[in-house]
Amino acid sequence: MPQDRVRADTLRNSKPVVRNGNPEIARPIAEQPIKAWVDEANQANWTQPSDIKERYRSASILKNRRVVFNIKGNDYRLIVASAYRLGIVYVRLIGTHAEYDEIDACCGKRPLSTA
Repeated sequence: MPQDRVRADTLRNSKPVVRNGNPEIARPIAEQPIKAWVDEANQANWTQPSDIKERYRSASILKNRRVVFNIKGNDYRLIVASAYRLGIVYVRLIGTHAEYDEIDACCGKRPLSTA
């Protein structure tokens, strides 16, 4: 992937993140692992899901071109939407497991209440 192919206005300077669709300031403890992932993703050439799985065996490939990465020793989840033909990944969420469990990872939205 060419330089700066990770797209998220909220990742500028690697401090803000997207949580539940809203930009917020990242926890400082996650800043370095997020920066490392962004650097690796900018250097990668992912043209299909198997390219991601080759490098990140624990990544989960979901429908709607979504991929879930474990960040900082599996303390955080990073959800991206990948535009393989363009070589761009769009950050959809960076959050804890609890925050991840509150959303529909394929769509990045909170599930509808069944009540």
